[in-house]
Amino acid sequence: MKTAIHPEYGYVVYRDRSADYSFLTRSTATSEKTIEWADGNTYPVLDVDISAGSHPFWTGKQRLLDTAGRVEKFRQKYARAQQRAAK
Repeated sequence: MKTAIHPEYGYVVYRDRSADYSFLTRSTATSEKTIEWADGNTYPVLDVDISAGSHPFWTGKQRLLDTAGRVEKFRQKYARAQQRAAK
C-alpha cells in the first residue's frame, strides 16, 4: 500500500435526528461537528436524513404517496396543452 494517498480511517458517529438514533462506526468521512459518546470519548458526528432507525423498510411503518393524484394532475396539464394546440 502506498503511503500518504489514502484518507484517514477512524471512528465516526452517524446520527439520524428524525428517529433519535445514532451509531458509532469506522469511516473515512469527516466532520467539524463532534459529539461525546457513551464511552466518554469525543468523535466527529455526521447527521443523516435517513437510517435503519427511520427507513420504512426497517421500521415497518410505510407512508402512502398520492401517486394517482399526481398522475391525474399530469394528464390534465398535458390534455389542456393538446387542446390549445388543436385549436
